[in-house]
This record gives sequence, C-alpha cells and structure tokens, in this order.
Amino acid sequence: MNLKLQKSVIKNQQYPINITGSKSESNRLLLLQALYPEIQIHNLSNSDDTVFMAKALSSDLNTIDVHHAGTAMRFLTAYFAVQENRTVTITGSKRMKERPIQILVDALNQLGADVSYLENLGFPPLQIEGRKLTNNQVTVKAAVSSQYISALLLIGSKLENGLYVTLDGEITSIPYIKMTLQLLNQIGVETFFENNIIEIKPLKKIKNSELTVESDWSSASYFYSLIALSRMETEISLTSYNMDSLQGDSVLAKIYKQFGVSTSFQEKSITLKKVAKINSSVEIKLDLVNAPDIAQTIAVSCFGLGIACHLTGLHTLKIKETDRLVALKTELEKLGATVIITEDSLQLKATTTIKKDIAIDTYNDHRMAMAFAPLALKTDLVIHDAGVVSKSYPSFWNDLKATGIRLSE
Repeated sequence: MNLKLQKSVIKNQQYPINITGSKSESNRLLLLQALYPEIQIHNLSNSDDTVFMAKALSSDLNTIDVHHAGTAMRFLTAYFAVQENRTVTITGSKRMKERPIQILVDALNQLGADVSYLENLGFPPLQIEGRKLTNNQVTVKAAVSSQYISALLLIGSKLENGLYVTLDGEITSIPYIKMTLQLLNQIGVETFFENNIIEIKPLKKIKNSELTVESDWSSASYFYSLIALSRMETEISLTSYNMDSLQGDSVLAKIYKQFGVSTSFQEKSITLKKVAKINSSVEIKLDLVNAPDIAQTIAVSCFGLGIACHLTGLHTLKIKETDRLVALKTELEKLGATVIITEDSLQLKATTTIKKDIAIDTYNDHRMAMAFAPLALKTDLVIHDAGVVSKSYPSFWNDLKATGIRLSE
C-alpha cells in the first residue's frame, strides 16, 4: 500500500490520541509472563512485533518465524535456550538473516546453552536445544544493541544461581537496560547494576503479578515532530504517559523544547504545544546513544524546519530493519537535503526548500514511514509500503488522519 499525503494543517482535537502500549515494555513482560505464568499484563502493544512475540511464546511448533521482529528474535533465542528438553528453530525474513546475533549466541553458550547456526555463522536461523544452564557468569561486549544484554537479563532470575554479567567497554542504550532491570524489580527480582557489572538474583516468589504497560514514547515522537512543524499554539494530547517513565525515549520532552514544543503532564496523558519559534540559524547537536530510535524523527524535524543538525551515537542504526543512516541520507536527499553520514553520526545542512511529490521508500522499516509523514505539513509526498507501520504502530495512519493530515491511497 502506497499513501499520498497532501500538504495539510494540524487541527486541535477534542479528544486525546490513544497510543498503543510500549513495544519494548510489552515484549519484556511477555517473556517474563512465559517464565512466570501468574503475571497479568494490561495495555499490551498491538504491534506486529508484540503479536509475533506472543504467538511464538504460546506456540508448540518446532519452527518459529519472527519475520522482521528483531526484538523477538533476540528475546526468544534466550527464552528457548532455557526450555529444557525442547528443540526449536528460529528464523525470520531475508533482512533478519542479515542481522547479527553472534554476541548473544556466544554469551548463551558461555552459560551452557546449545545454540547453533543453520546457515551463516553469526546470523539466524538458529537451532536451539533447550537445557538447564548451569553457569552463571558471562562477559558481553557493552557497545552493542542493548537487546542482547536484556535478553540475558530476562532469563537470569530463572537460572539456579542467578546471573552475573560483566559488560566489556562503553555501554550502549543504558535506558533500555535499566528498563529491563526495573521491570524485573517490579515482579520481585533483586538486581544490581554498577559500573559495568550487572547481577540478577534468582526469583523465589513473585512480588507483583499485575503490570500495566505505559504507552510507547517512540510512537509519540512523530507527534512531537508534527507539533514542531506546526503553527504557533497548535497542540495535541496523547495517552497514556507517565512523568517517571521507564522508557529512554521519554527524553523527547526535553529534546523538543529546542524545537519550540512544550510538554505538559496530566494524569496518564501529555499535551504537546508549539510555544516558540525556532531560530533558523541554530544547529541542533545531540548525542542519541541512549535513544537511537528517535534519530530519524529528529533528522526529519530539522529538515522540515530548515535547520541544521549533527546527531551522534547512532552506531546501532546500521543493524536495524535497514541501515537507517544510509536510508535517511538517501530519502532526505531526494527531498533536497544535504546529508553527511559516518558509521555512527548524521549531519544535516540547513536548507530552505523542500521538493514536492517525492516518493519516500521505507525499506521494510516502520520508522522510515512514520518519521517522514510529518513533512505533509510542508509539502505533498508519497509513502511507499505504508503498511509497514504495523510493526510497531498499526493505527498510525488513522491517528495521523485524525490530526488533520489529508491522505489517500
């Protein structure tokens, strides 16, 4: 499905937009629920990734296909590694078979797991012979996707002697690791995280069996972008959000102050409002090592506002659904931008013009589709394969339309 977005103006709404539960929290809690069935979860994400995760955890099939769901691939690899006397093959899409997983496999095998490669060394598909893991100490490179580390932490409380993880080097995406630890704490798991050491104690008794997932801050980023690109006093309300969020992407509230957007917290909701104009000579400089998923949104916001930006800490973007740095450069340059990328950074030059009727390719990447959509406030454009948003935010186009964006197939 390709969607044509016509140049539009945001209208203030009578009711808030209800954003789906956080994919990151949902997938972690689903794995914990599989390990501890007494857990009940409210406000689960309705994303493809979470649907695949839930189906895989309840499946008795010998082959599990996660399609494009990277989080599911990593978390399920750890989960099935501790399912004694069960053999499972995990596979996925063509792109999934190009996404590295050796760091996690090596770590699991250090703990005594039996995980092997069926095609290319270091990449899915995997064959997993579930067994009781007797070792409890492992060393993992720290400057990698935090999902590898979180996958290990989530099974740690089920190991007889718990888990002791040494992180080697500078840690990437610390908020996601802290999210995992805080969710473990909520069910009663004792954890320790200091410097580059993480310890997970075995869980003897569930402390809290009823948990509610906060709405997804990554999904909120597209509405921050909309407000940043809107006229003064434009506002949108979103539910359900907490001021003391576990999600690293909640840093959006602070970052978008630089774009003239204020965030006010009510009970379980936020209101975004355009309160200041931005100086066109400013350059936005951000280290997004702890929030890489909002890099695409921020880059497009800057382009739409005609301002420069220099974003760093983006090395994990190269192993996502696509190489997001290359994809961003390609699609922004179609629209008239000048972009320089390195292995871990993106630099956007200020520009005063945006080309019209450009078709944006999405590369099987939900965030490419959603990040570029707010440019409909500046120009007409086409989003190719718009249905890809179902990976994390199935109702995105309906919610976008509710704000006043005109779109058609």
